Amino acid sequence: MKRIIVGFEKLTPNILKLFVEKFPDGYGDNDIIEFKNGTGETIQAVELKSADTVYLIKIGKKMNQIIQEFEDEQSELNEDSEFIEDDKDIEPNLDFDLIED
Repeated sequence: MKRIIVGFEKLTPNILKLFVEKFPDGYGDNDIIEFKNGTGETIQAVELKSADTVYLIKIGKKMNQIIQEFEDEQSELNEDSEFIEDDKDIEPNLDFDLIED
């Protein structure tokens, strides 16, 4: 299973969809994982699992705003069209990959 660390600003529409499905009412303190990165900085993240990938989504002050904007866009797309973008293939990796901002 792939493991990826990603910042909220780099989330794809498919990851956002999974996030909204798992946390329809938002995430709570019990959902937050804390760990230190390679430079010793404390990172807070929420775990999200798909069929073949475990994502650690770094959270911050803007996370709720981005989720709300995504939900609004999806609502508009579903009203206007039946097309939803497919997942893009990501090469497998045994370790978490940090996607820098």
